[in-house]
Amino acid sequence: MPEAIVAIGEAKRVVGQLRFENDGRRQHSQFEYAAEWLEAKDSFSLSPGLPLREGGHFSTGKEDKRSALPGCFADAAPDSWGRALMTRAIGGGLSEFDYLVRSDDRTRQGALRFLGEDMEPLSDVVPPVPRLVELERLRALAQRFERDPDGAEEEARDLAGIAGSLGGARPKANVEGEGHLWIAKFTSAQDTKPVERAEVATLKLAARCGLRVAEAELALSASDSPIALIRRFDRRGETRIPYMSARSALNWQGDEGGYYTDIADVIRQISSKPKEDLRELWSRIVFTILVSNTDDHLKNHGFIYAGNDRWRLSPAFDINPSPSRHRVLETGILTGETFDASLDLALDASEFFDLSREEAVEIAKGIAQITSAHWREALRQEGASGNDVKVYIDAFEHDEVEKALRLT
Repeated sequence: MPEAIVAIGEAKRVVGQLRFENDGRRQHSQFEYAAEWLEAKDSFSLSPGLPLREGGHFSTGKEDKRSALPGCFADAAPDSWGRALMTRAIGGGLSEFDYLVRSDDRTRQGALRFLGEDMEPLSDVVPPVPRLVELERLRALAQRFERDPDGAEEEARDLAGIAGSLGGARPKANVEGEGHLWIAKFTSAQDTKPVERAEVATLKLAARCGLRVAEAELALSASDSPIALIRRFDRRGETRIPYMSARSALNWQGDEGGYYTDIADVIRQISSKPKEDLRELWSRIVFTILVSNTDDHLKNHGFIYAGNDRWRLSPAFDINPSPSRHRVLETGILTGETFDASLDLALDASEFFDLSREEAVEIAKGIAQITSAHWREALRQEGASGNDVKVYIDAFEHDEVEKALRLT
């Protein structure tokens, strides 16, 4: 039975033990907190689904193999892109445990670490973390792997470690620069729109609206394949900050989308500043609707640890406008309602976020005024051409924006 010591931070402070079993048909795990962690005055539960108590916490992948690990551990494992690289670099037949513990320890999301008996990381793929000056080389590696994954074993080895536990299916890597760790998102061979320019522009637009967002920059902006750089907010220098996705905070299972009102309930339970986080989350719903963000699933919302067993809503990230006439959210607004990207639904839900109708109207109208006035400028500042801007018109100019602008 494979197992790992679960530790936290640079000091490798032991939190507990993770044991895993794969019988060929089903994968499952058991996690148990260490006695010294349970007794410590500054201990905290890794997620609401793993409350601090003696005894084992069991997870099974009977329905979905990724549920074989507790959600906060699954957050620290790679997603589609990283898995594809690891499979090519290491070989097939990897279990959920393998993907988790054998991905790069240095760039893993959050503060969790998975160690052997010698207290060293169990990682298998550990090339040096590249620097920002190597972006062109990394872009070329990613493009070669995308074009021919079966024939790009060397590229897979180079990229597998630095992909770390990054989520999503698009090509990306971790890089160091300016004293920080960054996620470098590469233009995909399948792109028909300037996705990286649009993401950086939209994150900066969100910041202009007063939202808390991850710092974003565009590299190699003069080329046909620019790179979006997103600063990691789970690092402060060498310090690793505990992180969990909203999916883990909700202890959500399966592929169905959750609801923002459920995230609001979790905020009330775990946030150190619930009123601020509730207002912020509702504002993000409005922004998501107005810019036609189609990437708002539960793993693209998260929490960072704030101390004293309290958490804060993490900065916003992965906001990707999509010009589509049929706007549907990945995360529904109100439990039991449709997943439509509807301003009316958002306003109806405002009381669940401790906002009065008047406050909600003021926030929504303010965001609409800024986005409608500045979205074109934001795209152009990231090097978007006139044709690129035209491609995104339907994402930023639609009925919900007009509705928000008319609010009184």
